Amino acid sequence: MTTGRIHSWDLSTGVDGPGTRFVLFLSGCPLRCLYCANPDTWHMRDGEQATVDDVLARIERYRRFTGLAGGGVTLTGGEPLLQSAFTAEVLRRCKELGLHTALDTSGVLGARADDALLADTDLVLLDIKSFDAGVHRRLTGGRLAPTLGFATRLNRLGVRAWIRYVLVPGWTDDEEAVDGLARFLADLDNVDRVDVLPFHKLGAAKYDALGIPFPLRDHPVPDAALAERVREQFRAHGLRAQ
Repeated sequence: MTTGRIHSWDLSTGVDGPGTRFVLFLSGCPLRCLYCANPDTWHMRDGEQATVDDVLARIERYRRFTGLAGGGVTLTGGEPLLQSAFTAEVLRRCKELGLHTALDTSGVLGARADDALLADTDLVLLDIKSFDAGVHRRLTGGRLAPTLGFATRLNRLGVRAWIRYVLVPGWTDDEEAVDGLARFLADLDNVDRVDVLPFHKLGAAKYDALGIPFPLRDHPVPDAALAERVREQFRAHGLRAQ
């Protein structure tokens, strides 16, 4: 029986996909984003082992509630494609129940998502950290190319996508890079919206509890004017940005 490592679960509305959703946080992530709000999800060893049946039993408890609220199930992390077999089985079982499914991923491990997994995914929440490869490497520790390749593959397969873009002053607010990303996304037919997410420090206490430094503890958060400027850059290319 397929097993995975689970960090936690929660219910959310409007943030992790349409409607009210059962959100499953998987453990383990290959990236180390400087602004990460969930450093407690980095290591698989810190998660609780669970079978797919365990997960579906919990999802079933909330199935009527999420269904009436026009929601479904979202797998996030961490990076759920680090546990691709487990993720694929959960998505497949959810689709068998008639549930709307969403996958929140950086796309860096997109090659691990086979076409069957993506066929069971109604929506991908794709986190694009930066459109500048050098900035992306310094900001996350990973390569940008796999994420962009995954984005184009989703478009080819017709999988709907919401793009998530974390706005960090001095890191991801460069006008040329934002315009480059907007042009890239405007050429895709499957992007429903772009969520510009202002960098925050709500996870600082988790770093303290883990005894590790929070790299951007003293970094400024973006003001409303900067966030709106970046949203307008996406809108200028015909994208729905919020």
